[in-house]
Amino acid sequence: MEQPVILKAEHITHRYEKNPIIEDICLHLNQGEIVGLLGVSGVGKTTLFHVLSGLLTPTKGRIFLAGEDITGKAGHISYMLQKDLLLPYATVLDNICMPRRMKGMKKKEARREAEALLEEFGLEGCQGKYPSQLSGGMRQRAALLRTYLFSGQVALLDEPFSALDAITKGEIHQWYLNVMENIRLSTIFITHDIDEAILLSDRIYMMSGKPGRITAELTINKPRPRGQEYMLTGEFLEYKKKILELLK
Repeated sequence: MEQPVILKAEHITHRYEKNPIIEDICLHLNQGEIVGLLGVSGVGKTTLFHVLSGLLTPTKGRIFLAGEDITGKAGHISYMLQKDLLLPYATVLDNICMPRRMKGMKKKEARREAEALLEEFGLEGCQGKYPSQLSGGMRQRAALLRTYLFSGQVALLDEPFSALDAITKGEIHQWYLNVMENIRLSTIFITHDIDEAILLSDRIYMMSGKPGRITAELTINKPRPRGQEYMLTGEFLEYKKKILELLK
């Protein structure tokens, strides 16, 4: 049964000094869904994220969150950048608590809420450490938990795993799929990695051109979570072939 639409973008166009960066983009995100946004550098994926998150007001078009018009309004959707941006002088727990503290929650209450999620995110025992004491994978877990605490509805992840080495990336992919089954955070993530897009996504939007447009949409019918062994199947390779054809 298909879940209700939580986020909808209608005919989004954004220009910079009269130069169109993205044009007439329509997309949607269902409740609990993971959607990949795939395309080469320079097609406007990050600009689209800035519009969806309210950091930019589009030249044309509207953004709706659970039916409410949030066009140009920041603070409704979580946005995790490619770099984790953890504060080096704050503990892991205080970094994670930051979204709640920024919204006025008392420190003790914010810490209690964050601590209740540490085990879920594989961070138990790390709350008193500093970011420099964590591996790359653990830093990304902390950054994702912080993103989740900013908004438990929708998150935008900009190449969240690109800085990790291949082995760590494989491990974090499996952890990510498992934790997403539990928290059901509706997510759109940017990637240049076709394998990653197929492994993690329920659907994939493909962007290309200048200005950037959504040129194709592909549904991945294999239920998630999908193990690494799925990447060796004929079905996976057929999806990859299809995407390569669509991106031409």
